[in-house]
Amino acid sequence: MKETDYADFAPKTESDRTVMHVLYGLHTVAPFSYWTLALVAVVVNYIKRGDEADLLYVAHHDYMLRTFWWTVLWLVLTSPLYLLFFLPGFLAHSVVGLWYLYRCIRGWLRFVDHRPPQ
Repeated sequence: MKETDYADFAPKTESDRTVMHVLYGLHTVAPFSYWTLALVAVVVNYIKRGDEADLLYVAHHDYMLRTFWWTVLWLVLTSPLYLLFFLPGFLAHSVVGLWYLYRCIRGWLRFVDHRPPQ
């Protein structure tokens, strides 16, 4: 019989919440850093999600990761628009960037309210 690890049931500390705030912050400013901060945040998201037992925190990690990967997909798919002319590609990437910011801010606000990201 497996022994119960009561550390998994430990309440969340303020440092756990701080890590999530930093991750949301990195994701939020990522479009202004040529997406390099998003790459750092994604690596930390994958590391922290693997150690997470709280379902709310897992949901927020998954939300940030889904937001990142969908953004990458849409940026790649809309990149050929730059071949037509600069403006269509710029507009498409601007829309994707705004959608990314919306998702990050919305998720961050829901985390502050202790709610799942949805």
